[in-house]
Amino acid sequence: MEKKYMERLVGKYCKIVTKEPGQERASVVSGILEDVDYKDGFVMINSKQGLGCLRINTIIAIKPGRIKGENGKKNKKSIILNKKGMMGIGTMIIFIAMVLVAAVAASVLIQTSQTLQQRAYKVGSETIQEVSSGLSIEDIVGYTNVGRTHVEFMAMFISPRAGSQYIDLQNTVITLQSSNLTVLKYDSNIVAGNVSEYGVFSTLNNSLLNASNYGVIVIHDADSSITTTNGMNVGDSAFIVVNLSAATHSTGVGPRQDIWGNVLPEIGLEAAYFMRTPAVFVNRIVQMY
Repeated sequence: MEKKYMERLVGKYCKIVTKEPGQERASVVSGILEDVDYKDGFVMINSKQGLGCLRINTIIAIKPGRIKGENGKKNKKSIILNKKGMMGIGTMIIFIAMVLVAAVAASVLIQTSQTLQQRAYKVGSETIQEVSSGLSIEDIVGYTNVGRTHVEFMAMFISPRAGSQYIDLQNTVITLQSSNLTVLKYDSNIVAGNVSEYGVFSTLNNSLLNASNYGVIVIHDADSSITTTNGMNVGDSAFIVVNLSAATHSTGVGPRQDIWGNVLPEIGLEAAYFMRTPAVFVNRIVQMY
């Protein structure tokens, strides 16, 4: 049997016809041809009886065939003995596993990207609102006592920044620091719709101003948002009046004293102020900012 023909049958189910020297009849061995050893002159065959070897010089003929059971039908063991089929099934299992893993990973990535997109949009909107909103302090004046020795009241002229969102005065606080630190809140009971003919410091009932609140005098409010909803929007302006005597727990702020603090809205940038009272109070109205 030539080498080039034997190698084509390796791994296949074959019927091998052999005849030993001195025997009159040939015998048939059926099984899978596992290997051919031309050097030692043997072939290895895996049959029902197990793994065995046959001499090449005793082989008369080899015929490829199919594995069959005793009833003539295809044997179930053929699937097990078919190495190419086993490799194909394994590859298919690995492929399906990779597809499932990729599908799960894609689903997680899509959900994560959607969540991040929503959070990014929310953070971006809040950041824009925080940066563009806020109050601006345009001017600050003081009002002294009759003897012009101390500043008793302070009025801040405020307005929303350009492009600012709605600012709720109910949630806007003012910090004031001189001899001590005071935090003032909005009081809706101390609001005037316009300036009195006697001036800013005669408009409010100053007896209601104490160490914990501030009053508001409307200067410009086309939609009446300050008086109806306690809020300011673009175009509005107002005076905030503070009782410095009550806030500092003294007779007021004397000459050459520093006053500083912040106007802190609920949303937006804070408005900081720093001022020093004049050395001499010539008039009862004192420019402080």
